[in-house]
Amino acid sequence: MMTSVSDFSARTHPDTICLFDVDGTLTPARLEISKEMEQTLVELRKECIIGFVGGSDLSKQVEQLGPNVLKNFDYCFSENGLTAYKLGEQLASQSFIGYLGEERYKKLVNFVLRYIADLDIPVKRGTFVEFRNGMINISPIGRNCSHPERNEFEKFDLEHKLREKFVVALQNEFPDYGLTYSIGGQISFDVFPTGWDKTYCLRHIEHENFKTIHFFGDKTFKGGNDYEIYSHPIVTGHAVTSPLDTQRILKELFF
Repeated sequence: MMTSVSDFSARTHPDTICLFDVDGTLTPARLEISKEMEQTLVELRKECIIGFVGGSDLSKQVEQLGPNVLKNFDYCFSENGLTAYKLGEQLASQSFIGYLGEERYKKLVNFVLRYIADLDIPVKRGTFVEFRNGMINISPIGRNCSHPERNEFEKFDLEHKLREKFVVALQNEFPDYGLTYSIGGQISFDVFPTGWDKTYCLRHIEHENFKTIHFFGDKTFKGGNDYEIYSHPIVTGHAVTSPLDTQRILKELFF
């Protein structure tokens, strides 16, 4: 796999960076990266600077992208960049609990758990609220569900709009909290301070003065967790449908 490169001037396009969502873009949802995608990124890193930006914490991204993820990407933006690494070195981070405060956080979580308790859905597993450094992730079915259960919930949610209704309920209950709710993946949605979406990662690279910033994501529709960075004025956004689609576009652009 890739080795760490500290001098971007060695790249064919040192003023270009490609940023990638993880689930549905570099990997199938919650699954591991393929050897073919790994090789595509090896070749791409010769051409330009590369990084990923995902809502999950680093441990989950290691599961999907491999144990050498900090060496394999120039930039690693976990939790939308609230936890960030450049060439394996950690950058400054932010805290969701520090922003919201313990009392307001408890009110939010108590409301979420009561709401989920009253939901009538076919399956409930565990870890309905996952606390992360820069956000919380809310899953009506629970993040401990199996892969088949995940797929079934996605179909159920598409029909019944569970996550959409849940987000509306939270917006109505906590209008003054300054939070954004972003539906992504198959089973959950993220909650974070407004402005702490995936565009947050751009703060870590603004001083690099990249001429071109490409972003690839599969949830680029309004309300999806790739929308804000995909539509950002300084970003060239690419909507993809799968890792194979990502590879196709990369070949058109660089190879």
